[in-house]
Amino acid sequence: MKHFYNPRSRSAMTDWMLAELGVEHERVCIDFGIQNSQLDELHRINPMKKLPVLVDGDTVVTETAAICAYLADKYPQKSMAPVAGSAERGLYYRILFISGSAIEPAFTLAAANIEYPDASMAGWGDMPRIIDTIEALTPDSDWATGKQFTAADVIFGGLLDFASKVGWFTPSLKMQDYISRLRQRPAYLKSHPDMLQNMAGKRIA
Repeated sequence: MKHFYNPRSRSAMTDWMLAELGVEHERVCIDFGIQNSQLDELHRINPMKKLPVLVDGDTVVTETAAICAYLADKYPQKSMAPVAGSAERGLYYRILFISGSAIEPAFTLAAANIEYPDASMAGWGDMPRIIDTIEALTPDSDWATGKQFTAADVIFGGLLDFASKVGWFTPSLKMQDYISRLRQRPAYLKSHPDMLQNMAGKRIA
């Protein structure tokens, strides 16, 4: 299994997912500033020319949430997804996929100072709706779907973590507490070594 990766891209989340699973894989670190065979391979297998990309035998998976969902299902013994058909599975899907389909587009437009289209027409609504949705989906304790940490936490929590770092939004106290719990996970620290120096038993905003 091969993971095309750069720590300063969305593939930090898929790297975190792989760390949570603890599965062996080849990490291919892509530097978009250097034209080489690795970049050529990435462009060949993903016409979007973006990261992350997971190659598992003859299977190529792109898109961050899709990769995490694929990995969660490939390694069911790791319990990174609720049981299929359960109520938690429905919530898991909702949280897993709303991050890329609604939350990130809204953040990206806002960061670029682009005026929102009509909220009733855009698939992601507008920023007030997004913030209200994030607040509603952020767990008061534990993880996104309950006691069980899942791939939804990697995607949803990973996006909130990144967005708070770059100043895309100001997290509420509940969001800060959730992000802080995520940043204390050993697999998070393994895949985000820059955070190690900040872990001193205090909340990280």
